[in-house]
This record gives sequence, C-alpha cells and structure tokens, in this order.
Amino acid sequence: MFLIEPPAVREASVFSELPASWRRNDPTNAWAHANRGGATIHSFLEGPVWADGHLWVTDIPYGRIFRISMQGEWDLVVEYDGEPNGMKRLANGDFLITDYRNGLMRLDARSGSVTPFLERRNSERFRGVNDLTFDSHGNLYFTDQGQTGLHDPTGRVYRLAPDGKLDVLLDNAPSPNGVVLSPDEKVLFVAMTRANSVWRVPLQPDGSVSKVGQFFTSYGPSGPDGLAMRADGHLLVANPGLGYVWVLNHRAEPVEVIRSPAGASLTNLCFGGADRTTLFMTESTTGTILCADMSSGGAPVHEGRLA
Repeated sequence: MFLIEPPAVREASVFSELPASWRRNDPTNAWAHANRGGATIHSFLEGPVWADGHLWVTDIPYGRIFRISMQGEWDLVVEYDGEPNGMKRLANGDFLITDYRNGLMRLDARSGSVTPFLERRNSERFRGVNDLTFDSHGNLYFTDQGQTGLHDPTGRVYRLAPDGKLDVLLDNAPSPNGVVLSPDEKVLFVAMTRANSVWRVPLQPDGSVSKVGQFFTSYGPSGPDGLAMRADGHLLVANPGLGYVWVLNHRAEPVEVIRSPAGASLTNLCFGGADRTTLFMTESTTGTILCADMSSGGAPVHEGRLA
C-alpha cells in the first residue's frame, strides 16, 4: 500500500512589524468595509518584492508602498489614492502595481509618483486586478479577481505582450489571485482563492491554453492567495485562513508546511536576501513580515520590459 509521507512542519520567524506610527485607525475605509467585514484595520500588507537589497510591500486599504531594510526599518515610498495589491519590478527600476481600484499602475520609486499604465480594456474597467508575473520574453500575466467566487466564476486571467497585445487566457475563474510560472514557463499556476484551489494552466506554443486542471486543493475559510516558485520546481502557496505556506512538489503533494506565528492571514510571499534563499511572507491582519530560510532558492523573477 502506497502512503504519502506527512509534510514536515515548522514555524516561520518574525522579521519585522509595521511600526505603530504607520498604523491607521479609519472606521470608514471603503476597502475594509467591502473585504474585511467592516472591521477597522490598521493596514493590510501584500505584494512583497525583493529589490535593491530591500523588501518592498503594498498596503491595500491605505494606498501605501513601503520599503523595508534588512535591519527592519520601514520607509514610506508613496501614499496615493488607490488600492495597491500585487507588485513586480520593471527593468528600468520602476514597479508595476495591480491596483484593485485603478487597474495597472506604474510607480517611479525615485520620485514616488504613481501613474496609470493600463486602466481599462476596450474602454471597460477591470473588475479588480490582483496579482502579476512576467516571463523571460517580457509578457505580463495578471489576474482580475474583483468579487468573483463560486457564486460568480467570471474572474479573468490576462496576458499582456510587450507590444501591447492583450489576451484573455481564462474568463471562467472563481476568484483568480496569485499567479506564477513554472521554471520552464510552460505552465501557469493560478490561485483560486474562493474555490480553495490552485489551477494548472498549460501554455501552448501558439499562445493559447488547453487542458486547464485543478492542481491543488486546500481547505478552510480562505483559500490560496500568493504564489512563489522555487528553482527546484516546488510551488509555494500562501494560504490565509490557515496561516500556512504549503510547499508542494511536482505532484502537488505537500512536502513542507510553514506556519505563521503571528495571525492567520498569510497573504503573499517572495524570495529575497543576498542568495535569494530567504522566504519573506506578509501576514496582513497583524502587519507582520515573516521569514524562513529555505534549502533551495527562488526561481528567477523576471523584470518587465514594458514601454
């Protein structure tokens, strides 16, 4: 009889916490009313990116981008009228942001200015863009989640080519969220938060997709969110609601579980540090950055080359 070995379980460490001076107390925040049951929240951290020897994170409800040094010191890069979620670095040093309210936005980190990059598709607003990733050819993959779910499986996954061509890869997605490519870029993995699963999306040579399937199934009150890929092909899944990071092998078997010691809303993750073997994680209800040393480093994260 074949038995799956139980995954190793360990606890992440606290790297840094949002300083008290940056914690807000706004009971009228519209994002919190829609997405956190009306609770008054001080922040909701997301979108971690390792760049220039710092960790960069977004704060959705208050439209903020922070830069955190390896000594745990926080700097406010910008505060603007938006709801920034996912974020990735561009080759020229700017950042591209999936802004739930405004669409794709561009951050000039030197000046702190945020400007529109792609607000609409064919004059139609997005439902609420969430996360993004680039491939080695400069194509951008991003999710349009909004309030979709099992009751309304109409979320979308897009691919934007460097020449501006925008394709819809999926339009039947129940809450598409985190997105990452396999190391060989032949498969796109998409977290479906409200379906409590991760989908496997094969990418065909002609640019189409086919034989899309459910790769991993989780459980609990809130499903998979941010995704990251290790260089050895293991998929890492941030699972808010459980406060877990699932480390999955190529058969979607959990080989390790990393638990949060601070809150259960573990929303997103990225690799960083000098050798990119440190896993950084955002725990959003407590405003905490967690970390864990990994035996294998992250797969290459490509910077965008958009005009």
